[in-house]
Amino acid sequence: MKKSTQLEKAKRFRALHHTNELLVLANIWDSLGAILLESLHYPAVATASASIAYSNGKLDGEQITFKHLLAILDNIVSSVDLPVTADIESGYAQSEKELITNIKELIGLGIIGVNIEDTDKHTGQLLSTEEQCQKISLIKQVADELEIPLFINARTDVFIHENKFESNIEQLEEAIKRGLAYKQAGADGLFPIAITNENDIVQLVKQVQLPINILTIPGIPNFKTLKHIGVSRISLGPSFLKIAVKAMKTLALKLKTEEGLEEIVSNEITNDYLKSLIRKQY
Repeated sequence: MKKSTQLEKAKRFRALHHTNELLVLANIWDSLGAILLESLHYPAVATASASIAYSNGKLDGEQITFKHLLAILDNIVSSVDLPVTADIESGYAQSEKELITNIKELIGLGIIGVNIEDTDKHTGQLLSTEEQCQKISLIKQVADELEIPLFINARTDVFIHENKFESNIEQLEEAIKRGLAYKQAGADGLFPIAITNENDIVQLVKQVQLPINILTIPGIPNFKTLKHIGVSRISLGPSFLKIAVKAMKTLALKLKTEEGLEEIVSNEITNDYLKSLIRKQY
C-alpha cells in the first residue's frame, strides 16, 4: 500500500471521531464482511477479536497466533478501499520489543487504527496504569516514526473487573483516572468496555475529553441518547457474528424437521449478489 493512501485513510478515520454524528462500527471478521460494509457505504471497517477467534474455532484472548491474525487482516485491508482499524487485544506481545515489532507489521499491512486493552492475558487482571501507559506510548512512538497517525483506541476493562472495586463510584473514578492517563500517553480515544450507566458515560465524556467508544450490550442508552451526551463511536464487538450465527442456527433447526426450504430458495442473497460484492459491482 502506498503511504499517501494509508495516510489519507488514517486522517479520514481520525476525522470521523470529531463530527456531530455517531461513528457506528459493525465489527467484522473477514473480507466478505468488509466488502459488504463498503457496498453499504460505511465509512470504515473495524474487526472484533472475539469474532475472529470464534469464526476460527478458538476462544477469544489471543488464542490464535499473531501470524494468523496478520494474514486475516491483510486479506481484509486488501479487499476494501476503506480505513481498517484492528482489535489487537493486549498487543500479542511479551515484551516492549515484540510490541514495537507487531505495531510495525500492522502499519505495514495498511492498518490505520488499533484497539489496545489493559487486561493482562496471563493473569486475567488489570495491568497497572503505568504499564498500560508505557504500551500506549510505544505504539504512539512507532506510528510517529512511520508517519502514520494511527488511531489508538485505548480500551479499559475497569467495568469488567467489578469485584476489584468497593463501589460504582470508585470504579468510575478509576476509569476516569485511566482515561486521562492514557490520553496523556498518546491515546486518541477511550473504550470503557461494558459500561452501561448513562450518568457514568456522561462523566467520562465530560472528564476525559476524548472520543468515547461504547459497546452495544444490554443496558446501554439508545443511539439517540448516546449521541446527545457526546459519545463519538459505537461498536458491535461480536454482535454482528452472533446475529449471523442466530440466523444459521434457526434455519439449521428447521431443516432437521424438513422445514425451511422456502427460506433457502427465496433468499435475496443469491450467488449473483455475492459475486457482485467480490467484483465490486456496487
